[in-house]
Amino acid sequence: MSDAWTRKSARNAFDDARRRALVSTIVDIVRGRSHTMLSFEEVRARLNVRGQRYLGLRTVPLDHIIGSEGRYGAFDRRFLPLSAALKARWVNISNAMIRDVPLPPIDLYKIGDIYFVRDGNHRVSVARQRGQVDIDAYVTELIVDVPLEPDLSVHDLILKEEYSDFLEWTGLHDLRPDERIEFTEPGGYLELIRHINAHRYYMGMNREDEVSRDTAVADWYDTVYMPVIELMRREKVLEHFPGRTEADLYRWIMEHRWYMRERLGDDPGPEQAIDDYVERFGHRDLQALLADALQWLRTRE
Repeated sequence: MSDAWTRKSARNAFDDARRRALVSTIVDIVRGRSHTMLSFEEVRARLNVRGQRYLGLRTVPLDHIIGSEGRYGAFDRRFLPLSAALKARWVNISNAMIRDVPLPPIDLYKIGDIYFVRDGNHRVSVARQRGQVDIDAYVTELIVDVPLEPDLSVHDLILKEEYSDFLEWTGLHDLRPDERIEFTEPGGYLELIRHINAHRYYMGMNREDEVSRDTAVADWYDTVYMPVIELMRREKVLEHFPGRTEADLYRWIMEHRWYMRERLGDDPGPEQAIDDYVERFGHRDLQALLADALQWLRTRE
């Protein structure tokens, strides 16, 4: 292959990537999705980092690289170039890849299951444009308690920040490493802290002694939170609330339980609260709605 031919191919690939960036931006705006790349500094600032370790040379899936340390404004979420000013370097790298010239591994930060480019943004962009699946990288991991996945959005990041603060305050991840408490709306973790504080207060009254935070948190999780979650799983409650999480339903059902107690004058218990909440607010499929309509028509005859 001649250098002139490969450079022309590289320039065409860049122009195609710029067109795809424009189209992708329009589609994301229409669909209400974010097309901007995540900033490593913003993600790190929002989460409680427990430590850092060097993982060495790894082969990393390209679609798990969703952000950058310093060039997050130069590329979109798919690492498509957003400026013509990137062309010269982008074409040089693309030309090298077309000619099978060995390039050094890139440098990445890993947080959860996602990666941020420390050095090598152009190489990631070209590799993705060429249809590569993975790339070699030197990886440094920042250790956090909250799970992070490649579809993380700015809205999700706000919730992850609340989750991280919740785990920092409660120490729940250390006490129960298998915990997974995730909300789809802000404010849920503050509500859980209120639940834990109330549980700690009543534990102290029953024991007539001060209860440590760790004891109260573990007992709340084991005897209050998880029993409700297990009931919901057994009754397949999430099927009635598409797009919601177990933590969402726990929060709403506990509020509904309090409402029922105020209305009935007695605590209905978690099982009755779950059944009543699902009956009142759960999503029902078309067949169930038609059955109810037919039953109502029969009563009118």
